[in-house]
Parts: sequence; structure tokens; C-alpha cells
Amino acid sequence: MSLSIKDDEIDIVIGALRPDLTSFMNEWRTIFSRFHLIIVKDPDLKEELKIPEGLNLDVYKKPDIDRVVGTSTSTIFSGYSCRYFGYLVSRKKYIISVDDDCYPAKDNKGILVDAVAQHITNLTTPATPFFFNTLYDPFTEGADFVRGYPFSLRSGVQCALSCGLWLNLADYDAPTQALKPEERNSRYVDAVLTVPARTLMPISGINIAFNREVIGPALLPSLRLGGEGKFRWETMEDIWSGMCVKVVCDHLGLGVKTGMPYVWRNDRGDAIASLRKEWEGVKLMEEVVPFFQSVRLSREATTTEDCVAEVANVVKEQLGSKDPMFARAAKAMVDWVKLWKSVGSSTSSPGA
Repeated sequence: MSLSIKDDEIDIVIGALRPDLTSFMNEWRTIFSRFHLIIVKDPDLKEELKIPEGLNLDVYKKPDIDRVVGTSTSTIFSGYSCRYFGYLVSRKKYIISVDDDCYPAKDNKGILVDAVAQHITNLTTPATPFFFNTLYDPFTEGADFVRGYPFSLRSGVQCALSCGLWLNLADYDAPTQALKPEERNSRYVDAVLTVPARTLMPISGINIAFNREVIGPALLPSLRLGGEGKFRWETMEDIWSGMCVKVVCDHLGLGVKTGMPYVWRNDRGDAIASLRKEWEGVKLMEEVVPFFQSVRLSREATTTEDCVAEVANVVKEQLGSKDPMFARAAKAMVDWVKLWKSVGSSTSSPGA
């Protein structure tokens, strides 16, 4: 991890969708023990959380969420979206977020992967979105810029978002997983890439990190499917949020990286049973992707909040009449910016 980054500049945010976090926390203990953790309990989860002792953490439950944002707003933080509340109340520069069904992975040499250290390395070294370097991340040890790469672009830009990957259960959609029920990802690729400017990607919330001070308001809970469930392949909130944040990063001249670090993702859920719930989202992507590819923001949008507000307005104008889901997403984006400005800069702790 970068020597210039202090442990107290990092928050680990975990959305708790399962009541017993004992094995999860114990598996991550050697990596997480140096940092402050924010655990946000899914408001729909009725059972009490089981969390082992010995870690520096704050736990936020439904009463805490209601107190901070109000009961009428707290509903946006159900399911996987509960983690966004952690993003909102954190006051740290960097946030690392890992799903509660993921454990530390091992690399090709059998060495435990420090996901936090790799994410911070990704965020604190420049990204190169304006010209693709064929030898992966040129700021990685053992790599550099290849012949023909313009020297004027070699300083790169600030990296705002780091998107990690997964061993074992890859983040497929329900149709793909249903067709390949036994397929598991066993390939650990020792590489990090900058996603080129104006190129969209399906950003997964399973294993990500970002600079909260730079891009925090663009990671938001807004698109909610009618039959949204409690498994990743039954949701699209992180995919929609990811396209929003990529458009914002491109506009502001910030970088996004993908690749390492990996986590080990445990098998969970029934893809065939989930297929009906997610099919709505699968169809929506055929319309959503061309839309985001066409979005261009104005020169007046100079902050992340400005950018999100402009994207929301375009969503309302161009997609709102096609499906009420988009109109609701646009409103949620505007509400989120207001919430970030009112709550995201104030001090809040559980039970305060």
C-alpha cells in the first residue's frame, strides 16, 4: 500500500445482508484489523447481527438510518443498496467495499491477496484513460509505457475508482449462470487496466474502492427493479450507478481501473429461480447502454454533484416517459445529491 496513505484515511464499508458475519469477519481479520469498518445492516433483515469482537467498527441499523435521513428516505437503503448509507456517513478519503459473501483470495503463488492494499495502489497511482497502454498498467512494478505511447500523456490522470474482480463465482447475470451452472472462474490474471475514456463497463459493487472526496456523490442508489431480490443477479443498482460514475469520471478527466485485486466469492442463490426477477433488468440494458454512451455534460458541470444532477435531468427527459422506473431513478439521483450535501458533510455515528 502507498506509504503516503495512512490507515485512518480508509473506511471499509460492508453491507450486511446475512445475520451471521462471524466467518466473514474472521477470514478478513488480518487485512481489516488495521482499519475502521462501517457495517450497514440491511433494513429488511430481521435477525440480530453476529459480529466477532476485536475489530474497530461502527454498526448502523434501521433506527440509525431513519434518524440520519428520515423514515421516508431510508427505504432506498434496502438490500444491497444499504452499503450506500455507509458511503454517505463515512468521513474518510478512501472507501473499500466488499460483499459479505466474499473472502480473501489467493494469488497464483498461493499468497493471500491484500485487497485493501491493491485497491489503494490502484487509486494512488495515475490512470491512463486517453491512450491505451498494451502492457497493462504502466505504473505497476515490472511494467512501463510501450513504444509509441505519447510522452505528453504519460503523467496520466487521477484514478477515482478501482474495480476488483472475483474468483470462484464470477459476477454473471442470471441467464448466463443458469446456462453454465457449474462454471467457476479459476483464472487469476495478474493485471490492472485503465478503462479507456468514453468506454462504458458493467461496474460490479461486489469488490470496489473509490476516492470519496473526488467521486463519492456519483456512487448512488437510484435504479430499483420492480422485482428486486437479495442476490446480486436480481439487482441492477450497481450497474446503473457504475455507468453514472463512469460518465462523470470521463467528463471530469478522472480515471477508472479494473483487474486486481481479486476476492473469493462464495456460491449463493439459485440462478434459475432468480431469472424471472432479473430479466427486467437484462432487457433494460439494451436501452440503457446506448443512452449513457450518448450522454455529454456541459462545461458548467465542474463538480461531481453538478454532473450527477445533469445526468439525472437527461434521464428524466430522454428515458422518463419510456418507463416509470427511469423517472423514479432520475428523481432518486436528484434526491441523493441533496442528501449528500446535507448529510454527507456532517458528522454522524450510530445511536448519536
